[in-house]
Amino acid sequence: MASVEPGQRKPFGPLTFLLLSVLVGVIAGLGAVFFRALIALFHNLLFLGTVSAAYNANIHTPVSPWGPFVILVPVVGAVGVAFLVKNFAPEAKGHGVPEVMDAIHYQKGTIRPVVAVIKSLASALSIGSGGSVGREGPIIQIGSAFGSTVGKLLRMSPYERIILIAAGAGGGIAATFNTPVGGMLFAVELLLQEVSVKTLVPVAVSTVTAPTSARYFSVLTHPLSFLHSKPRIFR
Repeated sequence: MASVEPGQRKPFGPLTFLLLSVLVGVIAGLGAVFFRALIALFHNLLFLGTVSAAYNANIHTPVSPWGPFVILVPVVGAVGVAFLVKNFAPEAKGHGVPEVMDAIHYQKGTIRPVVAVIKSLASALSIGSGGSVGREGPIIQIGSAFGSTVGKLLRMSPYERIILIAAGAGGGIAATFNTPVGGMLFAVELLLQEVSVKTLVPVAVSTVTAPTSARYFSVLTHPLSFLHSKPRIFR
């Protein structure tokens, strides 16, 4: 383990780190719910001209009031994405996973908090306007930014901060697709620098907490949503 650098706290104990993992999982779960709602908001606004966060991907979208000009919606979305990323957070460009891996290996686990905000807006705008992208990369980078921010606020060492980044990324995947084991395996395979009890347990706790909290938040916002969602282990 790396020595404590100036300005850093001493390593946290197992119980404290466990509680921080729960916190990161809850934030990742809330972030996943918010991200889905943001996608629906942009979709309804750009294609239907309505302000609503309700969207069911299993139902065909009604005919757009824009008529043939609906083909310009993806163009508007692309211009908006380019503006956000170029001016506010260049790290938010790309898929998301390579950027997180770069932060882990070359930036000592530092991801600016603004990346989570801009990545959420830009990715939701891209997906909501018809871009051929998925939620995997964005939610990984969003969850990682949450974990990194918590680590920075608590003056953690890079070693501990990277564990929270992996916990945030795994939690984001687990909450988005309701796959706790899949989220944990992703974090272990791609983000953790070593696999041990100290690194694996926080990730496992976060990937279980995230989908649980996401489900809870979803039920609060849509009381009947739990009737249409079945837990899955792998996607």
